[in-house]
Amino acid sequence: MSEPTRPAPTDPAELGFEKIVYEKAPPRATITLNRPEVLNAFDFQMLRELARACEDVSWDDEIRVLVLTGAGRAFCVGADLKSWAQEYLGKPSEYWKWFGAFKDAHDRMREVGKPTLARINGIAVGGGNELQMACDLAVMSEDAYIRHVGPEHGSVPAGGATQWLTIMVGDRRAREIVLMCEEISARKAEEWGLVNWAVPAAELDARVNEVVENLARKLPQTTRYAKQHLNFWKDLAWHQTINHARDWLALSMATEEPQAAVRRFVDKELG
Repeated sequence: MSEPTRPAPTDPAELGFEKIVYEKAPPRATITLNRPEVLNAFDFQMLRELARACEDVSWDDEIRVLVLTGAGRAFCVGADLKSWAQEYLGKPSEYWKWFGAFKDAHDRMREVGKPTLARINGIAVGGGNELQMACDLAVMSEDAYIRHVGPEHGSVPAGGATQWLTIMVGDRRAREIVLMCEEISARKAEEWGLVNWAVPAAELDARVNEVVENLARKLPQTTRYAKQHLNFWKDLAWHQTINHARDWLALSMATEEPQAAVRRFVDKELG
């Protein structure tokens, strides 16, 4: 991918993405996380591509809504722990760089200046739930679920979950999600306010289309500023904590607890 010389939108085919599928059909742009063989777990390259696609969306005045979804049977299961085991365990400085790509992808998506809609077609685990939480709205298939597993796998979910769950679902439910590490059904996620709509899988695209059509009718400049105000509490929580989390999590990668947990997970997957 060559760097742009000015903030002009680009044909997605020219961007050469390999880990996401980026499509534009004005007024909608769609980003599909495209590593179905690992349930769309994100690696460094996917995060970089996600950030660049969101940047392009922000520059394209024909695009009024961004939809984020996943290929195959999952939305996203968070970070690719196999690549972590190979490249980041015991290497705090390398993990710090990786987390910078994660943070940049989040920031680019949250600051795209247009409504964002998560199309949760399958399970959303860990950082996958944090990505859908970063969107403005979410439609979830009834056969999907949300789960956090950080306390079991050696990673504090401080890439959005610890910052935003209390805002979205309340303190006690946030603690239940993070500390219990249990599956949250689509209907429960809707009831708790973690997503907006839970619908049968066969109705997922129809509901997404309805939401996109509604959002696309709104005035873009007014919507952008309304979104900026709605972001206040989430931005406050994020910016007060995320760089601290980046440094702490990087240092924790040099300790025994996360190293042993990630290796157990990888050994189980390979076994």
